[in-house]
Amino acid sequence: MADPKGFLTTGREVAETRPVGERVKDWNEVYVPGSLLPIISKQAGRCMDCGIPFCHNGCPLGNLIPEWNDYAYREDWSAASERLHATNNFPEFTGRLCPAPCESACVLGINQPAVTIKNVEVSIIDKAWDSGDVTPQPPERLSGKTVAVIGSGPAGLAAAQQLTRAGHTVVVYERADRIGGLLRYGIPEFKMEKSHINRRIEQMRAEGTKFRTEVEIGKDIDAAKLRRRYDSVVIAAGATVSRDLPVPGRDLNGVHFAMEYLPLANKVQEGDLTVSPITAQGKHVVVIGGGDTGADCVGTAHRQGAASVTQLEIMPQPGEERNANQPWPTFPMLYKVTSAHEEGGERLYSVSTTHFEGDEDGNVQSLHLIEVEFKDGKLEQKAGTERVIPAQLVTLAMGFTGTDQANGLVQQFGLDLDERGNIARDEDYATNVDGVYVAGDAGRGQSLIVWAIAEGRSAARGVDRFLTGTSALHAPIRPTDRSLTV
Repeated sequence: MADPKGFLTTGREVAETRPVGERVKDWNEVYVPGSLLPIISKQAGRCMDCGIPFCHNGCPLGNLIPEWNDYAYREDWSAASERLHATNNFPEFTGRLCPAPCESACVLGINQPAVTIKNVEVSIIDKAWDSGDVTPQPPERLSGKTVAVIGSGPAGLAAAQQLTRAGHTVVVYERADRIGGLLRYGIPEFKMEKSHINRRIEQMRAEGTKFRTEVEIGKDIDAAKLRRRYDSVVIAAGATVSRDLPVPGRDLNGVHFAMEYLPLANKVQEGDLTVSPITAQGKHVVVIGGGDTGADCVGTAHRQGAASVTQLEIMPQPGEERNANQPWPTFPMLYKVTSAHEEGGERLYSVSTTHFEGDEDGNVQSLHLIEVEFKDGKLEQKAGTERVIPAQLVTLAMGFTGTDQANGLVQQFGLDLDERGNIARDEDYATNVDGVYVAGDAGRGQSLIVWAIAEGRSAARGVDRFLTGTSALHAPIRPTDRSLTV
């Protein structure tokens, strides 16, 4: 145990953010660089080394949290990094982007603020990179087997790295112009600077993984031909079909999916564009959807100089404390103030959009909404609560409905779908097509980055067994596993 009295003597401290007035003027990460290291060892010492560490159950990767907390407390950063990488290929991604279900399951969190597990994690990996502890791990020998991975998000990258290290020759296909999937173009720079992706890709290249960008399987290469070319295929194409809002005025100029808006802002940061073709500058912006993608749109609009930002959510405002029906160690639905919300704007709950209005040129100018409430399990509009708000840019951030089928990938492979429209798979992540596996949101549906990495690692084990008859790779979850809930 790190510090037997740590949880009694040390209060919870989290990463320090830069002043709002400073950070909205740039696209750098919102946290003060280096602010965690002076406090993180004591924060790690709050870990109680529980007999049954429920943080393991909260995290689908099964991260060895008490172990690397102990090493971080003792400032043995090399050992902490080794324990961290034992279960997680990309802790710098999860340490920045994951909502930390491990902290919701922390035993200390029953009656005190939980251990800052996420901050400890990111401190360990950032220190490891700075110290040169993160190095390529090429296989000792090659198997002679080849694997194609479709998609370079967290699931595809995790599967590719595991299979490369197992000795297989792996090629990752990505339809965008850069590797990273939603990590690259869906996550704004202020949440995770893309240098973190770039150096991981270089590590993977040094290990032997090959990458092919601007190649869309189903369009540029026939999926059936790809299957014949490789010994196995992993589909990690994500759930990229955005949920639409079919109301009058949806076709007006200025109403966009979040994944039309966010990638363009990231392309400006990559140097591909001088100004985004879809910008919030000087406009009244409305973000429909109260989740993380919506918050990303809010923060992006602030940095582009929006005149105002309003975020709409159809569900009621969550409370700041756990509801009785969401007890520890489940992941509770709580009112969350992200860094983007700290920067300004208004958040409206229990409202639904009825229609949009535009000007004579077909540009959206306003949004009509009405308050709603749940009665007998049904959503009903509240009469007399209609109102109009200005809206010159609207982003739809209401989640995703499944993997893309318009490009022909599903049909060309001849894949079966489950009842939710995801690609069906068995306990080994295998589809109905021999040698074809599926990992991440394409099989699970829209989920968290930590689940995507866990699925990529688990599917890699299934592929390795298919190719060699056995596998020593780590498989943290089954396809049927779900978040810890009541």
